[in-house]
Amino acid sequence: MMSWKKMGAVRRSDSTQSGFTLIEVMIVVVVIGILAAIAFPSYTAYVTRSYRDSAKGCLSEYVQFMERYYSTNLTYLGAAPVLGCSTEADMENRYVFTVDTLAQSTYTAKATVRGVQQSNDTKCGSLSINHLGVKTASDASCW
Repeated sequence: MMSWKKMGAVRRSDSTQSGFTLIEVMIVVVVIGILAAIAFPSYTAYVTRSYRDSAKGCLSEYVQFMERYYSTNLTYLGAAPVLGCSTEADMENRYVFTVDTLAQSTYTAKATVRGVQQSNDTKCGSLSINHLGVKTASDASCW
């Protein structure tokens, strides 16, 4: 005669279970959260620096245009540079490019942060360069 245990009852020790426990899932979520908390500020700082470097490139392009204009006309007056980088959508939303002082023999080109860049780049609010190549910024380490 067969015993009731062998007929239909399934013993737990014979069955294999697979899957994750709640504790294991929570540990993974915590580890991912910690990694994200460390990585996101670093990524934001990197993007901010890259746009600042692009703004410096735009100012350098402006200086080159102004010097070419001056070597041809012996004046900075009347120079109206059209910079490709200052009209790009990303740069247009992050920096305003202006000329503060434009005279016959002097100029000062300036890039001022705005929008998203302004909230991220509190260290370097504005970058400027003049006809002598003197670079100024809100913080000396920005250039």
